[in-house]
Amino acid sequence: MGVWQKELITGLLLFLAVSITGGMTGLFTPLVLVLALGMLMRQLYQVNRFERWIRTGGRAKYPKTSGVWEEIYYHVYRIKKNEKKRKKKLGKMVDQFRQSTEALPDAAIVLGANDEIEWANKAAREVFGLQQSDKGQRIPNLIRFPEFIRYLKSRNYSESVILPSPVNNRITLAVRIIAYGAGLRLLLAQDVTQLKKMERMRKDFVANVSHELRTPLTVLKGYLETLQDMDDGESPLLTTSFQQMQGQTERMQHLVDDLLLLTRLETQQKKTECVNVPALLSQICKEAETIHGNLPGRIELTLENDVNIMGEEQELRSAFTNLLGNALKYSPDNSVVKVRWYQSNDTIMLDIEDHGEGIAAVDIPRVTERFYRSEVKRIKKVGGTGLGLAIVKHVLMRHDAKLNITSELGKGSCFSCHFPVKRICN
Repeated sequence: MGVWQKELITGLLLFLAVSITGGMTGLFTPLVLVLALGMLMRQLYQVNRFERWIRTGGRAKYPKTSGVWEEIYYHVYRIKKNEKKRKKKLGKMVDQFRQSTEALPDAAIVLGANDEIEWANKAAREVFGLQQSDKGQRIPNLIRFPEFIRYLKSRNYSESVILPSPVNNRITLAVRIIAYGAGLRLLLAQDVTQLKKMERMRKDFVANVSHELRTPLTVLKGYLETLQDMDDGESPLLTTSFQQMQGQTERMQHLVDDLLLLTRLETQQKKTECVNVPALLSQICKEAETIHGNLPGRIELTLENDVNIMGEEQELRSAFTNLLGNALKYSPDNSVVKVRWYQSNDTIMLDIEDHGEGIAAVDIPRVTERFYRSEVKRIKKVGGTGLGLAIVKHVLMRHDAKLNITSELGKGSCFSCHFPVKRICN
């Protein structure tokens, strides 16, 4: 039998006893009022005891009682006990998390909604020079690099920002922010000093080697031209050897030129001017038909607007020429290559579409890597340095643009350059 049933039966028996006594003595109403008052006083007493026990946090053993109130005390006590266990378990988890993040080699800082520091690990305190007392301080007041402040205010954390350590400018940090929870953000900083040093060494090596190769290549090319002029054509083997040597020398020259161009794109500062893109595309298309010796009218140029963009004309010429040259090389001689300059919503776009061999889906993410060439069986051998699309990628990055590639094997490809409208100029 439940406690509520017992309480109800007890109340009914008391009421029955009072009714019988009241009927016999003629004091029914006063006795019922006394019974009600007594039960009310008992409940008030129990509520008072319960309130005093709860006020102390319910830590001590609950008071001894009976009936419904004993059940209430027991259930509340059990809830408190389970809550204490959960808090203890959660505390252990938090301690383990803090110990693990303290051991991380990368700096980690938890930022609040107003950019205030909630917590920082040991690595963060070391590379940023933070103190334990800096908790609650706004991070822009402590890390005052303009690049970092712009990055923090932009709320666009898809990329990381590179900056020197405030306590040691020989340490280079790659800082990235990850948003989580309700207004909280996690700032992660990785020491990329060695990576940047190796990257700088690679760039210097490629630039120096490419520059040093130009002189011997020029000498070889000059002597080959002299020997070809002296060739009387009586020895087919000698004539063929000269032609192959000339072809390989020119290929090497193109490779060196492309490497030097990539190095300049990676190291030189941006120089911008208002570029007349429609006129530039018209000129590139005419030059391509002449250089590649294709059938007249093979390139179909569509200029849907006369929008100009801010940029570096020679870099854009190099990128557009590479894209158009690839479309002509990797498609049949009797097929049409479509070049389209237009605007779509908030993007200025250049599409170069061909009906050639296409690119496999697995190769599309890698075709802009240096020297990468897809493993496709081709009917005709196509020459190239393997640096064309890498140059295109770097040029577009310097112009805040993106390259989008859609392709299907056997049907052709479409290379789309997406420029932001903020680049439009008059």
